[in-house]
Amino acid sequence: MLTRDFLRNADCKTAFGSIDETMLLSSEQRLASLDCTLAKRPDQSPVWIFGYGSLMWNPIFESEEACPATLNGYHRAFCLRLIAGRGTQAQPGRMLALKEGGKTTGLAFRLPEDKLREDLELLWKREMLTGCYNPTWCELELSDGRTVTALVFIMNPLHPLFEADTSYKVIAPLIARASGPLGTNAQYLFSLEEELKNYGMRDDCMSELVNQVRMLLGISPTPSADILLG
Repeated sequence: MLTRDFLRNADCKTAFGSIDETMLLSSEQRLASLDCTLAKRPDQSPVWIFGYGSLMWNPIFESEEACPATLNGYHRAFCLRLIAGRGTQAQPGRMLALKEGGKTTGLAFRLPEDKLREDLELLWKREMLTGCYNPTWCELELSDGRTVTALVFIMNPLHPLFEADTSYKVIAPLIARASGPLGTNAQYLFSLEEELKNYGMRDDCMSELVNQVRMLLGISPTPSADILLG
């Protein structure tokens, strides 16, 4: 599992697996992306981060507040070809991202201002290794009725690792086979399934995919194919 110390010390060229250097953002490019994003920070309001994948169960940062939240206008999709971390160039998997349309329920984290820069630099090192996401300020509806503006990592459809076909018949075999220095692609999928269940959330992209991957791995299907509404 990723930790703060791992991210602080990680050499991006080797720590996540073998990645073509032409795909990697340099540290200068990552910091420039962060600076550009922070320059668009609305009204110096608190910085919230929207977690819809591994940030839900392993955010790395310590937030001042965490709350279930809904993002309208985007949905989860395993549309990112995974060539590092939990996959390789030779045996790529699929990583989660967001595509336009629908809605997504996840967790909103409010970051402490005194550690903001440190937390965001580590987050950029984690999420923006190849610049595959567009960090975007979006409105979230919190479960307690509040509306906040949060940073959301949305798939860049022009990125070379973008994959348009996210049908479970295509991606289930990829997820079932892929693994890398951070573990297996299936472990990621099952962790997401468990976290969504913990918060009573549902995602239509998940149920059939989870059961197909379990079948390919010879694991019994989940007791219920439904992951509650989100």
